[in-house]
Amino acid sequence: MELYPLKFEPILKERLWGGVKLKSVLGKPIESEITGESWELSGVAGDVSIVANGDLAGTSLKQLLDTHAEALLGKEVVARFGKEFPILIKFIDAKQDLSIQLHPNDALAKIRHNSLGKTEMWYIMDADPGAKLIVGFNKEVDREEYSAHLQKDTLPELLNYENVKRGDTFFINTGKIHAIGAGVLLAEIQQTSDVTYRVFDFNRRDKTGNLRELHTELALDAIDYEKKDDFKVTYADEPDKVNAMVDCPYFKTNFIHLTRDFEQVLSMRDSFTIYLCVEGKASVVNEHGSVTLKKGETALIPANSKYIHFKTSGAKLLEVTI
Repeated sequence: MELYPLKFEPILKERLWGGVKLKSVLGKPIESEITGESWELSGVAGDVSIVANGDLAGTSLKQLLDTHAEALLGKEVVARFGKEFPILIKFIDAKQDLSIQLHPNDALAKIRHNSLGKTEMWYIMDADPGAKLIVGFNKEVDREEYSAHLQKDTLPELLNYENVKRGDTFFINTGKIHAIGAGVLLAEIQQTSDVTYRVFDFNRRDKTGNLRELHTELALDAIDYEKKDDFKVTYADEPDKVNAMVDCPYFKTNFIHLTRDFEQVLSMRDSFTIYLCVEGKASVVNEHGSVTLKKGETALIPANSKYIHFKTSGAKLLEVTI
């Protein structure tokens, strides 16, 4: 199968905490004023991405995986994940603070939900002055102290707040308590999983006046209570080079700052490649076709691609592989 660079229709999600930056900053076709997420590339059941470009337009990612799994994913990826797409790509706009939450590891998620865990990373695309993230605890905490603060609605007193700006990057391993703060627009790269344990939601009510569900008991055995400073990702920004960002068992992410045309040889890579455009614009070309990416757009490059050629006068890209 001659698989060209694929773009997909965004799957837009209204959220209690969402806003309009997905449209005003990234150009997404949203109509509501509380759109919180744009799922760019998803194999999650019920939210499977649909090809938006070329001869395969209208084809679902599941259909492609059913018929061309090795060509699309790579032999090693198929051996590990079967015909399931292992990465979920999102853009998230937080007009309000998100709930304080965490995600279980693979073992817990498998037992409880027949799912993978959820390891993720965030790349900040836009941040209002004073915008913050919550990542981890600000002191050593045990289960009893955590539970006591949760019961008194004082959990935020235990949490670590991080000021953020455009380009900041964070790695959120399973068990780490976290939340995206108001005024943050970010790209999220994660395992294919939609399992989240919400533990504190500032006593907010949804549009029907109900408090949102909390997962207090489920979270107790999933939380990493240690204070750790392992979340901020430092990376080089050398133009026209591949700069390593995150290398974990679930995905590898690189930062590529292009100032001119550039070529990536992929023939030795037994994995699909995803490119997220976070600044500028670039044409992405393989031996079977091309697609133009602008800020806020994502492309999937099939594993059987021998090369990728970028045509650009300026772009910043996140490159994701397995």
